Parts: sequence; C-alpha cells; structure tokens
Amino acid sequence: MAKIITIAHQKGGVGKSTLAINLALCFQDQLSVALVDTDLQGSLYQMRADFPDLAIIGADQFTDIQKLAYDLVIVDTPPYLSNRLPELFRHSDFILVPTKAGFFDVMAIRSTIALISEAIAATPGVRAGIVLNMIKPRSGITQDVCGLLESMDVQLLKTVIHDRVSIARSTMTSGILQSSDRKAKAEITALAEEVVELISA
Repeated sequence: MAKIITIAHQKGGVGKSTLAINLALCFQDQLSVALVDTDLQGSLYQMRADFPDLAIIGADQFTDIQKLAYDLVIVDTPPYLSNRLPELFRHSDFILVPTKAGFFDVMAIRSTIALISEAIAATPGVRAGIVLNMIKPRSGITQDVCGLLESMDVQLLKTVIHDRVSIARSTMTSGILQSSDRKAKAEITALAEEVVELISA
C-alpha cells in the first residue's frame, strides 16, 4: 500500500502546490510516485503535460486515492477547509503544513492543526509537521511567530524553505532539481529527507 503525504493549509498563497511538485520530483528517482490534485480548480492537474514523467492525477474521492498503485502518493489539497480533509488526514502517513512567517499566516493554520490533532487522536500512526515556507532570505523570523508555531500541537520542522525566484518558477522550469540554484535544491532535498525521517520514526 502506498505511503500518503498530504500537503494542507486552509489559506491560499503559501506555496503548497509548488512544494508538492518538487517533493514528488525529489522522491521519483527512488520510488514510483503519484501527485494527486484534490482541488476542484485542478491547477496541478492542468500542468501534467509540463511534467510528462510524473503521474499527476485528479481525484475527488479518497477511495480513488487508496486504489493508486504507487509507492508514494503526494496529495495537494485546496486552499480551504474541505469536508474531505478529515478522512484524508486519518489515512495519511504524513501531513505537511506549509506556512509563511507572518503572524496572520500562522494564526490561519489553527483550524487545519485542529483537524490534524483529531486525525492523530483517531489514528495514532499519523504524523505531521509545519514547515516555514517562502521565507524572505534577509528577514528574521520573529520570536513571537516561532513561539506561536512551537505552541501548536504539530511540530515545527527544522528545514526552512526561503522565498527564491528559482523555487517560485520551478513549476515552469521542470522542477527545482533541474535548476542551477544550489541553495534552493538543498532546501527542497532537506525537506524531503526530514519528511522521510519522520515517517520512518
């Protein structure tokens, strides 16, 4: 049965889809990977022609995701609290919550974290983590924001993904692994490795 990584945040503009594609491409060398777009707008699904070697699938029902014959399934979710999220969370091996470092971005994830906590209570094997994403390279993350994140029921990952043009454009340039930006590649690779460690723990 496939391992399932779900990327979720009820707020748009936090880079979920970009992370989903780049993580899928990171894992693709060693595993058979499917990227599932559960957003009704189908933004990722519409990009499947740009990534011919990556299985990008649209799925409305969780039962469709369960039937996929892959080693790893990465699920990109819509930028709102869907009524399908609780079931998806309960059946995920790992839930990744990207957030910017702004106070309101952090406050906005509380409803998502509440759903994750319910999923973990119902299915103790579910793991989750918050990743700071799209962080300005020269802007410090305030202690207040870090304090808020560390007070959440979901752990804050060590990896930080910075706001880089190469990452923002990676969906148009065949993924960050094809980029010459070593720092960007190192950050995405570090995130993939940290997620694997947490799933395996």
